[in-house]
This record gives sequence, structure tokens and C-alpha cells, in this order.
Amino acid sequence: MTTEPTHFLDIDDVSRDELLTILERAEAYKRAQRTGADHADLDGQTLGMIFQKPSTRTRVSFETGMTQLGGHAVFLGEDDIQLGRGEPLKDTSRTLSRYVDAVMARVFKHENIEVLAEYSSVPIVNGLTDDAHPCQTLADLLTIREHEGGFEDVSAVWIGDGNNVAQSFALGAALTDIDLTVATPAGYEIDDDVLDRARELGGDPTVTTDPVEAVTDADVIYTDVWISMGQEDERDVRMNDFEGFQVGSDLLEHAPEASVMHCLPAHRGEEITDEIIESDRSIVFDQAENRLHAQKALLSWLLE
Repeated sequence: MTTEPTHFLDIDDVSRDELLTILERAEAYKRAQRTGADHADLDGQTLGMIFQKPSTRTRVSFETGMTQLGGHAVFLGEDDIQLGRGEPLKDTSRTLSRYVDAVMARVFKHENIEVLAEYSSVPIVNGLTDDAHPCQTLADLLTIREHEGGFEDVSAVWIGDGNNVAQSFALGAALTDIDLTVATPAGYEIDDDVLDRARELGGDPTVTTDPVEAVTDADVIYTDVWISMGQEDERDVRMNDFEGFQVGSDLLEHAPEASVMHCLPAHRGEEITDEIIESDRSIVFDQAENRLHAQKALLSWLLE
């Protein structure tokens, strides 16, 4: 008897208890790596990695993570496989399912990850789509848990574009009872359906267009680029629209104790200043490191 695979297409594909289990496992893997303890829990298993979008952190963290877990990762660029020659996603998905134990895909349209999942007999992991970035959220939550000692009474602010990273983070905040405020310029808000999903999970995100009001006395301030891949032709308009939303020393005067997060890559001097990203308040590179530990935990949880 075969069982349906568990997929991870957005952060709310797991329950609160499952999320906490993954984060606890990530902490254990982080300790194991630092002490040199063996943790080859996926010995002999293979991860296929489909990339339609380029990446630094996603590729290296997943590939390194599989190696450290005793497994193997195969990089599959769009032009390296038959997707680049027009093979339907459903055919790619069914074929890869016969070869590998799990697939991570970094694609443009969210519907593409859904098609991969529909036709796959192995777990599909969303490495990023235009709508969601749940693996980043796992690392974000792990980082907040480490620096704040947990999630209780933590206030976090998302400031900037209500993009895919923001949307998954809003759902992750709801799952962990983080008090979230989202500050975006008018017209750049998180999608209403994502806010509705956050509320269904028990969250109650505050939405505002006032960055100063949003960050006042926050524990964590999180931002991302204003101009994502594929939006380069909107640069002049966006730079004007996001005036006042830069995470710099002026804004942080209103949140003197806040840690600062950014999922990287950063456009220093735009959404965040070089001074802040290099300051003692920045936990940006802890976030980046935690992609590795969180994804190892996710993969072992999905494949156990």
C-alpha cells in the first residue's frame, strides 16, 4: 500500500506542532554540526533540485544539507533538463519521482509548484515561487527563536514590499503567535487571501502604511528588496513609492532594542543601509546560516 507524500508548498502546509518539531530538529542539527556529531539521517537518499530562478542561499544550503545528512543532491537547471525544451511539468514530475526521494523546486509561478506536487509520488519542497518562500520562513523563525528565547511576546515588523517572503512570514508569524505588523506603501500590500489565512491560523496582523508607527518599540524588524527579479523595469516607480521605508538609523531610532533581519541578497543603500546591515543589531547572517539547518530538519522530517 502506497501513501501520499507530504509536500511543503507554503509554511501553513504544516501545523503549529509540526512546525515546532521541525524547528527543534533544526536546533539539534545545528548543535550536531558544531560539535561534529554524526547526523547522516538521509544516508543514500537523493534530492532533485529544479531551478528556474538563480540562487545562492537556496542552492548551497540544500546541496550542502543533503551532503551533511549523508545523501546526495542533483542540480537541475531548466536548460539542463527537458523543461527547457517544452516538456510538461507533470511529465518531469512523474519521471523525477521514479529517480529521487524528494524534489526541491525554485520556480516563477506558484501554480507550477502545485503541478509538480499534484503529479509527484515523492515530497515536493517549494524553494521559492512568486507567491511564497516557506523555506526562508523556517530560517526566519529559527533565528527569532534563538535571539528572542522563543516566540512569546515577540513583536515583529515587516517593512517594505508585501512580496513572497512577506507573505510566508505572515503565515509563519501566525503559526507561532508572533505579534506582526506589516508596513507597506499603498498598492504593495500582502494579498488579502494571505491575511485571511493568517487570521484563520489565529494571527491578527496589523496593516499600515506608516513605517514609523509600525516599528516603534518592535523587537524584530524585517525587510527585503524593493525590486525583485523580473521587476527591473519598475525600478524608478518603486524607488519613488518606497521613499521613507528604508531601514536605516533614522527609522531605527523608534525601535532602539530591535534586531534587524533581511533574507538577502540586499540592495544596500535602498531598502536597508550598509551601516545597519553591518551593525551589532543585524542578525542577517544568522538567518542565512539557518537556511541550512532548517532545511536539513525539513528534509529529514519529510523523508523519515
